[in-house]
Amino acid sequence: MDGDFRTEFVREPGALRHHPALVLNADYRPLSYYPLSLWPWQEAVKAVWLDRVDVVAEYDHHVHSPSTRIKIPSVVVLKDYVQPQRRVAFTRFNLFLRDEFRCQYCGSRGDLTFDHVVPRASGGITSWENVVAACSPCNLKKGSKSLRRAGMSLRKVPRPPSAEEMRNMGRKFPPNHLHESWMDFLYWDVELIQD
Repeated sequence: MDGDFRTEFVREPGALRHHPALVLNADYRPLSYYPLSLWPWQEAVKAVWLDRVDVVAEYDHHVHSPSTRIKIPSVVVLKDYVQPQRRVAFTRFNLFLRDEFRCQYCGSRGDLTFDHVVPRASGGITSWENVVAACSPCNLKKGSKSLRRAGMSLRKVPRPPSAEEMRNMGRKFPPNHLHESWMDFLYWDVELIQD
């Protein structure tokens, strides 16, 4: 096999877009909603071959070796239950997710950064309770001033989110691509609206 082909194949940034598999925990819930727990088709096929997952749904496309031909899995469920994390990591992404990708001063979406509510220059620390998502104009307006001095207020008090809150928040932001075979597993636990 040509070495350049292998290098391109491994480095292909869009590999996940071509037949990804939704990965469900043993309780048939996604491991995560945002980012959605997806594996490239190669990982899904490997997990099937190693008997680590059960296939729940498949694409119409096949992959094959000289002796085997299988349909590409579109939904797989782990055979062993993975305990969800209880602690939410303090990352920029999780901060933006907690704040629903909105500036916590003006509510706008778009080009976000983060801001220390109590400025670091005034002894503020980098923590869930003191950092919020902010748009660039609000961040510049506030600068290293207190909220009162800047004449600004927060939309909600910042606090550490629970893992369950983050899972629920993630469900509000579906990825750009949702295969129809995934739908029954993504929203099955949503409360139904009564007439």
